[in-house]
Amino acid sequence: MASKKTRRVTPASELLKKLGVHLDPELLVLALTHRSFAHEAGGIPTNERLEFLGDAVLGVVTAEALYRDYPERPEGDLAKMRAATVSQRPLARIARRLNLGDFILLGKGESRTGGYDKDSILSDTVEALIGAVYLTHGLETTRSFVHFLIDDALEEAAVLGAGLDWKTSLQEICARLGLDAPAYQNVSNGPDHARIFTSRVVIDGEERGTGTGTAKKHAEQEAAEQAYRYLKIREDEQTRQAETLA
Repeated sequence: MASKKTRRVTPASELLKKLGVHLDPELLVLALTHRSFAHEAGGIPTNERLEFLGDAVLGVVTAEALYRDYPERPEGDLAKMRAATVSQRPLARIARRLNLGDFILLGKGESRTGGYDKDSILSDTVEALIGAVYLTHGLETTRSFVHFLIDDALEEAAVLGAGLDWKTSLQEICARLGLDAPAYQNVSNGPDHARIFTSRVVIDGEERGTGTGTAKKHAEQEAAEQAYRYLKIREDEQTRQAETLA
């Protein structure tokens, strides 16, 4: 669904002030060039290679931070915390904090449909910028830059608990309660550039949660959250009853 936000044209120098790093103007433009713009401009380079590099660097820096800062957490928790920090949605929130959508170079079609506020485009551009910083400054400066971007999200991930991965948490609580594994039923509507997914999660033949999102996995996570919260009430009640009888 297209965003109602009005996009303004903003000088790239303002973005560099927000980021606190220097980048060569040509490299900065490349990091901001979405494939839709590149296609309309006659096939100029896109930011996708920088995105690939930035994704790898982001993963290393985040994994290192989690390993060092949370020595008591098992590998499974660290993996969930990493996903809660560097997956599409948290990166898109970081991009919105920086008003990054005001700087991305988009084709006319993507601009008309609110591409500057799509999670996928925003998160990809964050990764491309990380790649550009790495090429320019190397690992140490990039590590500081990544921490500037994600430290708040890392702190939030540390206290999320079940919310680190609702689908996994739902599967675990179903096992504890002796229920069948959750089954997800998904449908999508809308054109390819603005598709909306709806997910229903069914447990033991009963629908326990629904969710919507611009990606199937987001809709499933929302549905899983609803179902988990319902079953957690049931599990807590069973625990109280058992304690009363003990």
